[in-house]
Amino acid sequence: MTKQEKVQFVIDTLENIYPEIPIPLDHKDPYTLLIAVLMSAQSTDVRVNQITPLLFAKADNPYDMIKLSVEEIRDIIRPVGLSPMKSKGIHGLSHILINKHNGKVPKTLEALEELPAVGHKTASVVISQAFGIPAFPVDTHIHRLMYRWNLTNGKNVVQTERDAKRLFPKEKWNDLHLQIIWYGREYCPARGWNLDNDIITKTIGRKTVINDYLKAKKTRS
Repeated sequence: MTKQEKVQFVIDTLENIYPEIPIPLDHKDPYTLLIAVLMSAQSTDVRVNQITPLLFAKADNPYDMIKLSVEEIRDIIRPVGLSPMKSKGIHGLSHILINKHNGKVPKTLEALEELPAVGHKTASVVISQAFGIPAFPVDTHIHRLMYRWNLTNGKNVVQTERDAKRLFPKEKWNDLHLQIIWYGREYCPARGWNLDNDIITKTIGRKTVINDYLKAKKTRS
């Protein structure tokens, strides 16, 4: 299989498995999505979706958010982890949105990345999911899968994102980003991985990864 055939196989398989693509983080507009994505760093979507309703009941827009103190925000979001940094970021970016962007979430990576506690991945998720602008945010799932599928050398997420954007058609980026995340969770996890269920890696996977898996399986049995 050529690299282009492998890429098409990935696209076709994912579209077949996920014709409808659920959005992992509950939100109602660009602001609530931005806050949810910021909170998801080193946490789980399930945990974030449990906590955001508590926060958004008090403040679901920047104007209400700045009425809360950093300490009040921190107390609400503590269960998601890294609450001191995240609460300062949420409070700080809400002020900036009001002062610099008329209370609206900006639609460019550059403007989003200027906000406190908002990195490249968070900004990419927001422009992709809130505004439909093509982006390819790379999280640990995508990084792991792109390496297993031999579509990147996987040195770091920056390189993986560059390779993903080079290989996949731009009009597919937003869907693929989510489809790969769901596939990684369901069929190609970091732990408890069963290659028999993972049709993509089984078909196009990196030989060393497959061989290591089979060796480990043999040792266990």
